[in-house]
Amino acid sequence: MAQKKVTACVAGQMRLTEDVYSMWIEEPEMASQAKPGQFISVYTKDGAKLLPRPISICEINPADGQLRIVYRVVGAGTEEFSHYQAGDSIEIMGPLGNGFPVETAGEGRKAFLIGGGIGIPPMLELAKQLNCEKQVILGYRDVLFLQDEFEPYGTVYVATEDGSAGTKGNVLDAINENDLKADVIYACGPTPMLRALKAYAAEKNIECYLSLEEKMACGIGACLACVCKTKEIDEHSQVHNKRICKDGPVFRAEEVEL
Repeated sequence: MAQKKVTACVAGQMRLTEDVYSMWIEEPEMASQAKPGQFISVYTKDGAKLLPRPISICEINPADGQLRIVYRVVGAGTEEFSHYQAGDSIEIMGPLGNGFPVETAGEGRKAFLIGGGIGIPPMLELAKQLNCEKQVILGYRDVLFLQDEFEPYGTVYVATEDGSAGTKGNVLDAINENDLKADVIYACGPTPMLRALKAYAAEKNIECYLSLEEKMACGIGACLACVCKTKEIDEHSQVHNKRICKDGPVFRAEEVEL
């Protein structure tokens, strides 16, 4: 599908925490093609703000022709989105990027699905689609969100920095405290978390896929604003970089330097 900006319709929105919102968007063509780990670019109605905001896809409902995004309000753009209501129009482009390889975890394998902060939402659709035993490890600073929605799809473990719920510490602390084991890791979250998981996967010889978070501009790989260091030379830029929006955001852990 050629990526183009389209006018979609907000099907509904609710606030999950003080600054985290959940929005369902009706766009049948995107819903029919989206995969876990992909994202959409969302445009504001402010003509002075030309660049869209990249937001991960949280859930996909092809039957209803809808996508769900769960996002944190961090600036003027996302603040605008938080005021949208059912029936409002919304400009989006997608689905963008490469998602998680669902086929890598079949029956008989155990998977870690690890999300940290606003990297938690894209793991929900993955949890729904993976056909294997799933252990979901979610890391928060303090306030929880979405954790109950993962429970139908796997065993959920929570880590909080302040110790208010689950394990006090980070996702690796939760893995170690509960003596968890896996054959494959799928993760999305802040770079320090991904860096630690990459090292953990290498030490334990576990297959590992990481979804990188990065500020983006065009969202389609043309501007080279969101690049990460890689072992291989990128055919587009001819340097040891890959474009997170186009080549990712999901990479095998050993492909990227964090």
